[in-house]
Formats: sequence, C-alpha cells, structure tokens
Amino acid sequence: MPLQSMTGFARREGTSGRTRWAWELRSVNGKGLDVKLRLPAGTEHLEAEIRKTIGACFSRGNLQVNLSAAATEAGVEPVVNQRALDAVMSLRERLSGLIDPAPLRLDTLLAIRGIVDFREPEEQEGERAARDADLLAGLQLALADMVAMREAEGAALARVLLDQIAAIETLARQIEADPSRSLQAIGTRLAGQVALLMDGAPALDRDRLYGEVALIAAKADIREEIDRLRTHVAAARDLLKKGGPVGRKLDFLSQEFNRESNTICSKSNAAAVTAAGIELKVVIDQFREQVQNLE
Repeated sequence: MPLQSMTGFARREGTSGRTRWAWELRSVNGKGLDVKLRLPAGTEHLEAEIRKTIGACFSRGNLQVNLSAAATEAGVEPVVNQRALDAVMSLRERLSGLIDPAPLRLDTLLAIRGIVDFREPEEQEGERAARDADLLAGLQLALADMVAMREAEGAALARVLLDQIAAIETLARQIEADPSRSLQAIGTRLAGQVALLMDGAPALDRDRLYGEVALIAAKADIREEIDRLRTHVAAARDLLKKGGPVGRKLDFLSQEFNRESNTICSKSNAAAVTAAGIELKVVIDQFREQVQNLE
C-alpha cells in the first residue's frame, strides 16, 4: 500500500439536471482524521454517507470538504391560485349589474396580485435521487484526485526519509569505528587518569580506585546504543517498504532514535564521538519533522 502525505487538494465540478455542483477538498497534517464538512441546503441528508466515504480513503489528516450547488437555469413555472381566481370571478358576477360588464382580459387577471404566482418547479423524487447519486460520484472522483496527490507526496517523502535513515546508519557506523572506542585507547586513557590521581593523592586506595574506574568504563560503553540504532534503522526501512498509514510508528521510532543519540552524547569521552553524536541529533530532528507529514 503506497505511503501518503497528509497534504492534498482536489476540486471536481459537474452538473446534474438543473443543478451545477462543485466539490473542493483540502487536507493538512493532523493527529487523527478530522473532517470539517460544509453542505448546501437540501443535501444535509448525505452527510453520513459522505463521512463514511472519506473515512474509507484516509485515516489521518485535517480535511475541509466543501460542496457548492446552484440551479443552472431559472426554470420557473406559473401556479394559479384557484381560490383567488374564483373569488375575482364571483365578485365580477356580483358587480355586473352595477358596472359595465366588459369582457375580462387575461392581462387584467395577471395584473391582479395573488392570482398567478411564478416559482421554481418542485424537485421530484427521481430527480433528487439522481442528483444525490451524481454528487456522491463527484465526491469519489475528488477523493481519488486527492489520494493521488497525497500518494505522490508520500513517495517523495519516502525518498527523503530513506536518505535520512542512511545518514543515521552512516553516523552510527562512524561512531562505532572511532579509534577512541577501542579497548586499548580506553585503557590508555583511564590508566593515565588513574596515574594522575595517584600522584596527586598517594593515600588513595589503589584497588578501590581501579574498581571505580572499571565501573565508569562500563557505564561509558555505547555498544548497546549503537546496536539499538541499527535495529531502529532496520525497522524504519521495513515500515517505509510496507507503506500505508505508518506515520505514527515512524514518529515513535524517531523518538527512539533521539533517545539513543542523547545517551551517546552523554556517555561520550571523545571529541570526535561527541561531534558525530551532535550531527546524528540534527539528522534525527530532520527525520522526525518529515515524518509528521506522513499519514
């Protein structure tokens, strides 16, 4: 399943009968799936189906989904108020003996308020069902466009993340291979420090001092941190290869990367290891920032 970023945009337009509609979708980063829906009057009954359709496409992101719909033509029809017409004709009969009963013209009737009203024809059930089907089909097309955009950005992000993972692996190897980590270098450095202490304070218990030094040396070992970095590197690559909504898992791994780099820097007793550890932290921060964009 392809990776998706959480950034995307899509717009689809169309017509259904006398209605012209347009879907506009925008998506940005979010911890979960949050859909803000704006529907025109008369389409509110579609909300549940719309949310279900969106949920089948995405698992994370803040989505703004707007639907606009308007009639493409006036399409009015005359409606005769029969009661008002009957009342006018009855009044004409009652007054025929008092005034000249001239023939009643059509334009005269139309000029009388309330006799004829012009309004948009009511939407029939079949027309409404066809319009709803067209709107939902248009939404599917817009969602497909957004999925394609998010997948394209996801593929680009995957390449960036793989480069950053490779940089993390390279720095871990560099730290592991640093000469300051060899047993001979560690022994020489600690022996020199013990000699300085003994010269400065001859009364110190030599055996106890060497015991403390051995404990310090054990605590300063970063073998475990390097091994965990390698494990996290392999896990991150597997997740990117697997694809799908793996953003949360990669974010967790970025925190683990950061924890190991912090420990390496705190245990370091060599300038080269410290420098590599700091560079490692920079790459990990960049990795975590990019991961925030993945679904």
